[in-house]
Amino acid sequence: MADADRQDWVRAWEAALEALEVDLGLAEQMLALRDAALDPPDPWQPPVGLGPLPAELADRARALLERQLETARRMGEAAALARRHARAAQGMRARGESAPVYVDTPA
Repeated sequence: MADADRQDWVRAWEAALEALEVDLGLAEQMLALRDAALDPPDPWQPPVGLGPLPAELADRARALLERQLETARRMGEAAALARRHARAAQGMRARGESAPVYVDTPA
C-alpha cells in the first residue's frame, strides 16, 4: 500500500474510533447523571470500506471495547433497577381503597 493511502486508511480508522469514543462518553455521562435527561446518541452506523484495523490502533480499539462492555453491563443494571422501581411504584398505586390511619374521637 502506498504511504499516502496507508495514512488515509489509518486516519479513517482513527476517525471511526473517535466517533465511537464520543458516543461511549455520552453513554457514560448518562449513567453518571442518572436522572438527568440526555438525548441518547444516534444509533451507530459502521463505516463502510475501512478494511482491517491497522495494527497500531489495536490497543486503542481493545480499550474502547472494554469500556463498551463495561458500559453495556452498567446500562443493563440501570435498566433492571428502573424496572424494579417502576414495579414498586405501580404496586403503590394499585393498593385499592385507602383505609384511614387515624380515627378522630371526641375528647
